[in-house]
Amino acid sequence: MKVNTAEIVMSAVKPEQYPQGDLPEIAMVGRSNVGKSSAINTLLGRRKLARVSGNPGKTRTINFYLINNAFYLVDLPGYGYAKTSKPERASWGKMIEIYLSSRENLQEVVQLVDVRHKPSKEDQLMYNWLKHFGFGSLVLATKLDKIKRSQYQKHFKIIRETLEMPPESRIMPLSSLKKLGIENAWENMEPLLQRPEPIEEGNEEIIKETNEEIIEEAKEDTIK
Repeated sequence: MKVNTAEIVMSAVKPEQYPQGDLPEIAMVGRSNVGKSSAINTLLGRRKLARVSGNPGKTRTINFYLINNAFYLVDLPGYGYAKTSKPERASWGKMIEIYLSSRENLQEVVQLVDVRHKPSKEDQLMYNWLKHFGFGSLVLATKLDKIKRSQYQKHFKIIRETLEMPPESRIMPLSSLKKLGIENAWENMEPLLQRPEPIEEGNEEIIKETNEEIIEEAKEDTIK
């Protein structure tokens, strides 16, 4: 995909603030230190559109980026940063829950993980949550330049097995530093700009329990 225009049009904390209209959306979510802002800038071919900070946990709103006047790339608050207050982390979890469960424009949610490390418990909870909503077909593995090429497949296997990814789901490796994996990522994301399948009957209770578990996990200090 060629990104001709990209601009942030809204930073929202509640549904009333979401952009109006029916443009499709792809959202991105990940731990606070996964390099999400850098990944967004890399995918969009911009340097400072998404603010990159040396201190994780700076994304505290749902940020909507309008791409080519055709769709939105949505930056969700990061999870798992222990230096924020427990009430604040809980509010972020609730903010994400409301967006995922109510936003009709949402076509897919891409989860970001650090390719160097085994996905954390929080990563696993988030991925399970996404799967119950019918998302999770793509995982973006950031910081590819931090591991040797000979180690790629080993790390991809760890991610796939830890998250229990379905066979049809794909891992998209990305290096913001060396600008690797951009074209592949878009080739996988573009076909997903369509309406998702409705939630299967009987999954409502599973989703509710998973939502509660995610929000509870957000209250715990897991980074040491």
